[in-house]
Amino acid sequence: MRWPRCFVALRVVLSLDMSASPSFLRWAWIPALFFFLPVLTGPPGYAQNKPPAPRNMRYAAIGDELIHYDVDAAKGALNRRGSVTLPGNVQEAWPHPSKKFLYVAWSNGGASYATAGSAASAGDRHGVSVYSIDPVSGALTPRGKPAALPSRPIYITTDVEGAHVITAHNDPSGLTVHRVLADGTVGEEVKQSEKLDFGVYGHQVRVDPSNQTVILVTRGNGPTATKAEEPGALRIFSYDHGVLSNRQTVAPNGGFNYQIRHLEFHPSGKWDYATLERQNKLHVYRRSAQGTLSDAPLFVKDTLSDPGKAPNGQAASSIHVHPNGQFIYVANRASATVEFEGQRVFAGGENTIAVFSINPETGEPTLIQSADTHGFQPRTFALDGSGSVLAVANQSSMLVRDGSHATLAPAGVVLFRIHADGKLEFTNRYDLETGGSRSLFWEGIVSLP
Repeated sequence: MRWPRCFVALRVVLSLDMSASPSFLRWAWIPALFFFLPVLTGPPGYAQNKPPAPRNMRYAAIGDELIHYDVDAAKGALNRRGSVTLPGNVQEAWPHPSKKFLYVAWSNGGASYATAGSAASAGDRHGVSVYSIDPVSGALTPRGKPAALPSRPIYITTDVEGAHVITAHNDPSGLTVHRVLADGTVGEEVKQSEKLDFGVYGHQVRVDPSNQTVILVTRGNGPTATKAEEPGALRIFSYDHGVLSNRQTVAPNGGFNYQIRHLEFHPSGKWDYATLERQNKLHVYRRSAQGTLSDAPLFVKDTLSDPGKAPNGQAASSIHVHPNGQFIYVANRASATVEFEGQRVFAGGENTIAVFSINPETGEPTLIQSADTHGFQPRTFALDGSGSVLAVANQSSMLVRDGSHATLAPAGVVLFRIHADGKLEFTNRYDLETGGSRSLFWEGIVSLP
């Protein structure tokens, strides 16, 4: 039998006869221990040679300010480090695959400028700014000039190779593709020759892991007192070095009662998952190796713990799959209000993160937890690269009835620890000041190598 070296060293030390008559032998174990200490502990710098844990940087946008935090995963805590200011309110951001750059979409119009009881203007300045990410601290440094966009960008991503930046627009619904230059800055737009069908109200764009297709999630619009429902769909385009062409449309029931919002990929490549905003549903689609999807969902699940009691204004939002592929997380938002003592207060509903386990054979999700977000309107949330921390951005403050009074629940960030069973444990809450056109509109985590 071969003994580990630490046990061999200990056996040598302990084998010394401490009762021997010469007195020096009684203390011989002391220099022996120092002699064998490198054997017990390893050579100098041994611990430092292990691969360091990824450094998690969290970025959160309040209006036009993009705030940088580092994430202490062990303590489930945030440390604010600094911020940068954009030319307009931040709409969305996406890191380059190399993690060297962050692409930030901004606009001076759209929903991020809307205040209670008022409609947002379309704005007249829209663009993408590029920031270098410091590989040690995560600090952001402007890189080049912003690239102008034709209308409000509602989502942004890169292709798999990081060769192009792709932005989704909601009004008018559409996509723009720009080349990424060698220094990470945004170059010229790739003009599309084919007439492309962008549907109604583009809300998210994702590039399939194959890099062969681009998926535009078109939400459509629900019916109003004066306007009929406009259908939603998944618009799938073939993708070749920045050039798009029509490929497939997924629109169950013609896209009616299908107000789809966000899409996420399963790491196995077998399935895509999507949230339906107004319907508070989770859909599962079969994915092909070429990046197309089944025409109908394999499974349809409720995102709410009690769907029969959903009030007006209840809506699903962001979705993320755990890096290990065993769990999926969906944000539920409630924002309806009622009159109380001359003020509008929260009317009830779920502001939660729904946690689903995933059947590894079929992809079917099963709801296992509905975790309170300790705030209101969790528009976005993010997981770190190891899948140990989940951070939620509760977008806005809200008046809440407290007995005979109304108290203000502030906007802010809430952190959860993710356990091995996928369930969430609340660890910390950080209140943030919002108001007017300054809401906590976006957040994300970049895990640096």
